[in-house]
Amino acid sequence: MAENKTQATEASVEDYLAAIEDGCRRKDCEDLSKLIAKATKHKPQMWGASIVGFGSYHYKYESGREGDSCLTGFSSRKGDISIYILASFPDHDELLAKLGKHKTAKACLYIRKLSDVDLKVLEQLIIGSVAERKRRYP
Repeated sequence: MAENKTQATEASVEDYLAAIEDGCRRKDCEDLSKLIAKATKHKPQMWGASIVGFGSYHYKYESGREGDSCLTGFSSRKGDISIYILASFPDHDELLAKLGKHKTAKACLYIRKLSDVDLKVLEQLIIGSVAERKRRYP
């Protein structure tokens, strides 16, 4: 079975953040890293070349595929900041309705800048997602 492309690395989170060219985006990502670390009680760690992850869990699917991934994380992408959270857990939809300007996809929450969203609601989304992931993969 093929190995996961995205794995925890020893690369420096500080170097990754410092390399973000746009100063506002860099500050948002630094602040987001602090917010997620506080919410999860996990230190940031690079997963692959561009994901700042927090904590880890081991998954195993019915197909037999298994591996490790970060509980949650984020990445500065070209247009938005991608935040990796589960798409379903208690209060998910209600929290999203209160979040502010964002877009979603299957397991991603996209925001342009932190000032577009309510940070307390974002923290609750992260806490809820991590709790659900831990429940699903004890």
